[in-house]
Amino acid sequence: MSNRTALVTGGAGGIGLAIATRLKADGFTVVIADRNAEAARKAAAAISADWHVLDIADEAPSFRR
Repeated sequence: MSNRTALVTGGAGGIGLAIATRLKADGFTVVIADRNAEAARKAAAAISADWHVLDIADEAPSFRR
């Protein structure tokens, strides 16, 4: 299998977390991106993923952890 990485926006809950969980199970390296830092941290810890704070509605986003 090739090294595959997925960035899941809105990945801290709901459909985004379900997608992140499935991608992780399928062997992807997953990065959860969400505007809620605490929720992103908890979701990432639950599936052994990385996380970053990101608001895709921001015209000048800062991608930070």
